[in-house]
Amino acid sequence: MCGMPQPPPVRSTPTRPARPDASMSLLTNVMDHSLDDGYAEAAARKQTDGSGGMPRTLRAKLGLAAGLVLAALVVTVGAAQARVAAPVVAKEREELVDRIEGETSAADELEKSVDELRDDVDARRREALEKSGDGDRSDLVGILSGAVEVHGPGVKLVVNDAKDVGTGADGQPRGTSGFSDTGRVRDRDMQRVVNGLWESGAEAISINGQRLTALSAIRAAGDAILVDNRPLVPPYTVLAVGDGERLSRGFQDSADGLYLHALEESYGIRTAISVADDLKLPAAPSVIVRTAQPITEKGTS
Repeated sequence: MCGMPQPPPVRSTPTRPARPDASMSLLTNVMDHSLDDGYAEAAARKQTDGSGGMPRTLRAKLGLAAGLVLAALVVTVGAAQARVAAPVVAKEREELVDRIEGETSAADELEKSVDELRDDVDARRREALEKSGDGDRSDLVGILSGAVEVHGPGVKLVVNDAKDVGTGADGQPRGTSGFSDTGRVRDRDMQRVVNGLWESGAEAISINGQRLTALSAIRAAGDAILVDNRPLVPPYTVLAVGDGERLSRGFQDSADGLYLHALEESYGIRTAISVADDLKLPAAPSVIVRTAQPITEKGTS
């Protein structure tokens, strides 16, 4: 029995699973072809021509070796020089530090010697004034010149910068000066304070322990106030010897006292004045007192 011819079996090809990154075709293309086609073609051409890669001729190899040896020699010499110079630099630095410390110690000794000599001169000056013929007049000259220490009743005036030294109470700048802050005490403020106290009857004045004389100068250097070239820091304590009640009342009613009160009201500068029963003011350093004597001509017969 012959049967009908059977058709060949159909072989089914399984479908290839889809790539997980099929939806990121642009990124896939960039990753698969990271090198530009032009660069790839140029690299292939150099490799074919033999111009790329390591040098192949003996001369080129010797040149490369010489360059590497020279670079290594330069690095080695530089490292050796740095290693040799390091102790020298450290030694020089140590010597410089020792010199600075020695000069600082010498300056301190000289300053101490100057202070001792100044005290000795002041003591000899006071002794000479006490031994002079006109005792009362010599004492008065010493007090007025600032050559001797004084003590007695008077007033204590403290002047300090405003708590907020950036702006004034009305937000306006206080004229022109070297100070950037309107609430700071200036040299001209202290000049007016001192002049007002002298005018009100003060017999002797000091600022932060610095005795004032007829030759004293109150100046500014940057943000600092100088009295006889000595820098002072706030608060500025002004001691004035004299009739305390009269001196305090006279100063506060004077033009300079009203000026100081205006600074307090407008710019927040802090002030405080009080009457003291006994104030001690030091002598001014390096003051030489000379007194003149009248010349009397004897009549001739």
